[in-house]
Amino acid sequence: MTDTARQPPTTTTSPRQVIGFLMLMVLVGLNLRPALSSLAPLLARVQQDTGLSALGIGALTTLPVLCLGLFAPCAPWLSKRLGPERTLSLALLVLGLALLLRASYSPWLLYSGTLLVGAAIGVCGTLLPALVKRELPQGADLMTGVYTMALCLGGALGAGLSIPLADWLGDWRRGLASWGVLALIALVAWRTRMPHPKPRDLPTPEQGPRVRLMTQPLAWQVTGLMGSQSSLAYIVFGWLPVLLQRRGLGEQEAGWLLAMSVMVQLIAALSAPWLARLGRDQRPAILLVLGATATGLLLLLVGPLTWRWAGVVLLGLGQGGSFSLALTLIVLRSGNPRLAGKLSGMAQGVGYSLAATGPLGVGLLLEYGAGLGTIAGLLMLICAIAASFALFAGRNRRLEFDDAGRLTTRA
Repeated sequence: MTDTARQPPTTTTSPRQVIGFLMLMVLVGLNLRPALSSLAPLLARVQQDTGLSALGIGALTTLPVLCLGLFAPCAPWLSKRLGPERTLSLALLVLGLALLLRASYSPWLLYSGTLLVGAAIGVCGTLLPALVKRELPQGADLMTGVYTMALCLGGALGAGLSIPLADWLGDWRRGLASWGVLALIALVAWRTRMPHPKPRDLPTPEQGPRVRLMTQPLAWQVTGLMGSQSSLAYIVFGWLPVLLQRRGLGEQEAGWLLAMSVMVQLIAALSAPWLARLGRDQRPAILLVLGATATGLLLLLVGPLTWRWAGVVLLGLGQGGSFSLALTLIVLRSGNPRLAGKLSGMAQGVGYSLAATGPLGVGLLLEYGAGLGTIAGLLMLICAIAASFALFAGRNRRLEFDDAGRLTTRA
């Protein structure tokens, strides 16, 4: 079993215990997006006060996404040695401190804090789906929708409150640092309400067949879908307010448009897993939400400005649905919790590393004077790549072990 899945289920059997775990999961999930979405509306102020180039600013949007992928594989390693509960506590502590460190005029501190933010979120994001699978195995796919809803709500709060917080507190640094308080609140709640067995009290992991996901096309298809749709999401988080400001909108309206888009994701995040359950084949659902994403991006970047609110609604429905479905596929394409944990690590580790090229690419295009039409073309190409992976990952297939203990893909 995976390092997280090896732990025996805690006694989350009563409705009260289930609700308590869900509340903790939501509180932790709220912290995994504000660190990314709160920076985008303030990039113009950050650039003005730090003197960074457009490429340097682009690195601020790329670093955390890259670290999501690079540090996601550390989660199983840490979980094996510390236990998943203690590992998550450590990641929340690092996240809170990193958000405080990032709030600086010093480029060195700005980049260091941003790197640690991505590392902490990468570990948290990999652990949570496996913990959900362990605590609530019968409804893991539906609970993934609740977890995704928390992510979307956190992203919306980060985007919408970024400018008001900076204005109210008198400085963009204080506005960014204030999100560290939310991370520390989540840390206290998780540390006090969730049992934290000591490493020496953890059971000895069961030995099983070795999992070689890298040889399985289905694992790469799920990873490709996760990476390509995540690339679109982090481009939106990192660059949408800047691109809208280039269309003549004010920074506050641009921030609220991003916030509205992320808020709409709540609807899709909750409904997408139910939509996935309507049939064994998830391809129609995934293509539908990817189509909504593409249409929303085109309306926002090259369409009439009078259609901008329709654009953010379509974008939110599309991105909320595609992210929720990508996470749901990890559960649906895995035959047991062990494989679900392994596939989660691969899809998020490799997928987010690939996703980091999206924000970097937009930063390079802006550095060399590309127009919104060119950037829209890049986004449509990424949508097409995501759709091609969806055509394979959305089929009714599942990774399982055969009678001889070999990993195989079955219909």
